Amino acid sequence: MNNVSHSSSSSSSVNSASISASDPNVGRSRSGDGSQTMAAEPSRRWRDVFWLGIFMIHLILVGGALAVLGLNRFKKSDRLNLDQYTKKYLENQKGLTEDYWPLYALAGGVGTVLGWTWLLFLGSQASHMMKIAVHILTTYLAVLSVLCFWMEQFFWGVAFAVGAGLLFLYVLAVIDRLPFTMLVLQAAVKMVWSLPEVMRVAYAFMLIMLLWMGIWSFGAAGVVALGIGDGGRWWLLVVLSVSLFWTGAVLCNTVHVIVSGMVFLVLSHGGREASSIPPKSLMKSLRYAVTTSFGSICYGSLFTAAIRSWRWKIRGVRSKIGNNECLLCCVDFLFHLVETLVRFFNKYAYVQIAVSGKSFNHSARDAWELFQSTGVEALIAYDCSGAVLLMGTLLGGLITGTCSGIWTWVKYRDRVAMVGSTAMLMGMILVGIAMVVVESAVTSIYICYAEDPLLIHRWDPEFFNQMSEMLHQRLQHRSARAREVLTHNRVDNHHTLETLPF
Repeated sequence: MNNVSHSSSSSSSVNSASISASDPNVGRSRSGDGSQTMAAEPSRRWRDVFWLGIFMIHLILVGGALAVLGLNRFKKSDRLNLDQYTKKYLENQKGLTEDYWPLYALAGGVGTVLGWTWLLFLGSQASHMMKIAVHILTTYLAVLSVLCFWMEQFFWGVAFAVGAGLLFLYVLAVIDRLPFTMLVLQAAVKMVWSLPEVMRVAYAFMLIMLLWMGIWSFGAAGVVALGIGDGGRWWLLVVLSVSLFWTGAVLCNTVHVIVSGMVFLVLSHGGREASSIPPKSLMKSLRYAVTTSFGSICYGSLFTAAIRSWRWKIRGVRSKIGNNECLLCCVDFLFHLVETLVRFFNKYAYVQIAVSGKSFNHSARDAWELFQSTGVEALIAYDCSGAVLLMGTLLGGLITGTCSGIWTWVKYRDRVAMVGSTAMLMGMILVGIAMVVVESAVTSIYICYAEDPLLIHRWDPEFFNQMSEMLHQRLQHRSARAREVLTHNRVDNHHTLETLPF
């Protein structure tokens, strides 16, 4: 077993060394004693400025709309006379912003407590918390489905029931991968726990998100109280929710870039206590993330989450199809389409952005080519750490939405779905900022392992051996599947030639 891991690690080292030597953007040099030192860092250019401008304009416009919608029903019905534009064709109802704003305040409080709890127990109970999230989420969705049917919210009852069924099937499809996934997550937690300064960054960004949610919930409460019909309110809430999702994703990925930069730096220099680590590294990473690289973060935050979700679902279905060639052909088409998109939109781009300051698409392409050239992509495809962290985020959002939804049902039963669904989104974003700290460490570990496996070996030899052994197994599995497909095609071609008339 040790020989296997040694051979696989040696081959990975050779491949990654050639990649590092040919890439001028890596920006590192190896000294004689085996340690790495950072080369003179050139000044960084602003990247993806167009998307930075779009995001800032979006914030200004949405902020103004939120202020107008909230003030229109604040302490006085129709303060700004907006009902005159809707009363001719939509039903008008009475309601005030302050009636619903406390419901969102509860959501913000619950989401913040859950996020801070996750960060507080990250070092001691993270493994148990992630296992609980995986096993309890399906049950929680089923219970919520029954509760929604009892409250006569049939659409949400069906939605939660379908979600519970799909999640159950996904867990069954990837249950054999969970031991390795937990191994990677535990290593990431170990790394993050040794960097208390990045934990403080997560706390700070959670407070910033909470302040923006105060403004957002003020406008959302005004929409719920607005004197128009349910259709008009739902459309406005959907638009505001998309805006909140993008804003939350930008803040999460900003934390991702900051933490990735620190983790990559620590691994490159051989540990947290290395004297070669530059001073004020965290402040430099923070400055780059909110200035020159912020446009790339805004751009990637629009598409990355959706593409990742589709990729997880298609991989889970593809692994359980069997010999149904028609269905396999359709799923393969979707799989290759998503894989093409992943080449330009993946979470590993944020590590490259943190290290070299390249544009988002350039960073994503370089990261994916690095994984494919070294074979580490086979290991990433087997790992489900992103899905496990997403389950924890979903569970936090569902708990937040449940708390606000129950209070809404007690006071305003006809507004349960509106308040509960938007409160769930608030909780997911707040918990997601805490979860992304671990995800950043995972992505940095994979990038370092692909560029130079010895970086991981110096940090944790036992974890390095386990990763190398698993990589060897996955590459052997892929080779066996490729031989099987090739043999099957040859048999089919031979049979076709025999049956053709001369």
